[in-house]
Amino acid sequence: MSKAYVVAEIQVTRPEPYAEYRVLSTASVDQYGGQFLVRGGTRLQKEGGDDQHHEGWRTVLVEFPSLAQAQLWYDSVEYSKAKAIRQANSIGRLFIVEGVATAA
Repeated sequence: MSKAYVVAEIQVTRPEPYAEYRVLSTASVDQYGGQFLVRGGTRLQKEGGDDQHHEGWRTVLVEFPSLAQAQLWYDSVEYSKAKAIRQANSIGRLFIVEGVATAA
């Protein structure tokens, strides 16, 4: 079974209300077996255009045990409130990508 990764590139537009997103999203990721691998940090653009991304953007990478589990998390009641806060207080994009299958 392949792991799956949630990738988000986010610029927070309203930091105060967004703070609750961090608390709720962390709890929901934990509940659904996810693990934060990247949560902000320095970004060094090496190739390709980066017109949209500049100071203030953050990259987040979350690992889940499977694509199905990542999808369950994203569609969950637990994440729905956090998602609404993120969408109202930031701009960006989020996607789920399946990893490479590894031998057991």
